[in-house]
Amino acid sequence: MSKQRLPYGLWPSPLTPQGQAQAKRLTDLAWDTTSETLLWLEGRSGFGMLVAAALDGEAPRDLTPGRSVRARVGYGGGDFTAAGGYAYFASEGRLYRQPLQAGEAVPITSPFGQAASPTVSPDGRWVVFIHSDGAVDCLAVVDVEGRFWPQRLAVGEDFYMQPAWHPDGTRLAWVSWRHPQMPWDGTHLSLGRLAFPRGGLPVLEEREVLAGGADVSIFQPAFSPDGRYLAYVSDESGWYNLSLYDLARRTHRPLTQDEAEWGLAAWAQGLRTYAWAPDGRTLYACRASQGSGSLWRLDVETGDREEITLGPEYAWVEQPAVSPQGALAVLASGPRVPRRILVVDPATGRSRILARSASETVPLEALSVPQSIQWCAEGGQPVYGVYYPPASALYEGAGKPPLIVQVHGGPTSQSTLTYSASAQFFATRGYAVLEVNYRGSTGYGRAYRNLLRGNWGLYDADDAVAGARFLCERGLADPDRMVIMGGSAGGYTVLQALIRYPHTFKAGICSYGVTNLFTLAAETHKFEQRYLDSLIGPLPEEAARYRERSPLFYARHIADAVAVFQGEEDQVVPRNQADTLVEALRQSGVPHIYRLYPGEGHGWRKAETIAAFYEEILKFLRDYVIFA
Repeated sequence: MSKQRLPYGLWPSPLTPQGQAQAKRLTDLAWDTTSETLLWLEGRSGFGMLVAAALDGEAPRDLTPGRSVRARVGYGGGDFTAAGGYAYFASEGRLYRQPLQAGEAVPITSPFGQAASPTVSPDGRWVVFIHSDGAVDCLAVVDVEGRFWPQRLAVGEDFYMQPAWHPDGTRLAWVSWRHPQMPWDGTHLSLGRLAFPRGGLPVLEEREVLAGGADVSIFQPAFSPDGRYLAYVSDESGWYNLSLYDLARRTHRPLTQDEAEWGLAAWAQGLRTYAWAPDGRTLYACRASQGSGSLWRLDVETGDREEITLGPEYAWVEQPAVSPQGALAVLASGPRVPRRILVVDPATGRSRILARSASETVPLEALSVPQSIQWCAEGGQPVYGVYYPPASALYEGAGKPPLIVQVHGGPTSQSTLTYSASAQFFATRGYAVLEVNYRGSTGYGRAYRNLLRGNWGLYDADDAVAGARFLCERGLADPDRMVIMGGSAGGYTVLQALIRYPHTFKAGICSYGVTNLFTLAAETHKFEQRYLDSLIGPLPEEAARYRERSPLFYARHIADAVAVFQGEEDQVVPRNQADTLVEALRQSGVPHIYRLYPGEGHGWRKAETIAAFYEEILKFLRDYVIFA
């Protein structure tokens, strides 16, 4: 069947703004410790719904229709867990306990500050969690019924993450770090022993640091079910690799020694890349390399490992979880497959789908098939990215397609070969899309990640421009119709690229982007208060560099159309960052639009916001790129 000829950028797409808005966010999953019941969290518009399903064929059911589940320590995560027939979850700053079968949620902590990462003791009596009042973070404990006032276990570090109980219930492991480190810069792995006063909550009796340091990042401690080992991920080798600590012998040994990533930059609580099997000998772990992820079985005694092949449609695996009976569940996705919850047979790799994040009604042939690409920065350093060619089952264009360069946030983050709803939205309309993993992105080892130190606002913008030119030189994009788009740190890169490379791009799309580094350092949330120390330099010593790299002070150099989008309640990049930029654009006479979304923070959660956002972008592109 021949395709209809239609200009690039104007193809009717099966992916509508309303469809983008209706997709659910599947963010985490957990097994109950006493049944084959799996819980997961679905983000539905602005509401977090906890869902449960038993493996015996019971239909999934909503557990928390009257209470939105969401933890708000830092960037969130660590929203819930399950143990002993109960769900434990965070909502509006408190922890709640709710029976899985029937019954109301009961608060077990006070309405003060924020709580995250509830972790239930093996005997089912205590819940350890992360608490933050916005200024002081700590490791805290409460009884499962909330009879006692919560008590601090460990305090003194700036941040705590990923608490884990030893099976004997007397020891805890956790990760902590201090400013100006970020969790991917340097953290400590601690092991603590508890005492149990009669008539009160547990207290921390001893603590020792097992691993980590100022330049070593530790991620996700987890004890083996038999209590012999403490597994963790360390980037001491220059890459995130799995290690094992023998508690009896007090020795460490690496389980993997790859130039690949078995861990993640810990932007949020609750992230994990591996899980223990009940036998205490097997780990199921996610391995990432060159933007693609895979699932592996590792024998901790012999070191043998084997890939568990899920199928060619999947290219990214996350959040593995194993039930007490050995059932394995993961979040999985692929370039043309939105995120799904799979229950996997580890022996065969066969899986069944338990939940989907999207309707998946679009034929595969209508979607773009992305590929990992590489180009060189000035000086010959490699830069990585994911390229999406225009795709349609019905239409084709003439000449070269317009290009949208998408810049991830963070900036310490990565675009991968998982399903990108935004990239597919534009590719199915006849745009080429390039997702840039500029120098400083994760997924390529510590050395590559550290290249952005002192160079934010330079390397990211340079690499985005170099990637766009790379595609144009190969005839894959129209150099006269290029757009750069990003949110948060990606929005900052958009502005820097427009300032440093005027008329390279026809337009820029900046969502909740950083415009003034001085006010960002003074006003952002605690998690990132000192992030700029490494990205730009410490204040006041590097004040001149802060000014040079702040787009607000050079907005007069912007000569291309700009779309600015901002959440009214953003606590990470406050609204004044966008307001002052838009006023500068107005004074300079730069064509622009500004959309402020009430009730939204750092990113969009409401369905009506997401739909309106994509509608506005399509109109902006028609006005300033396609018909300009």
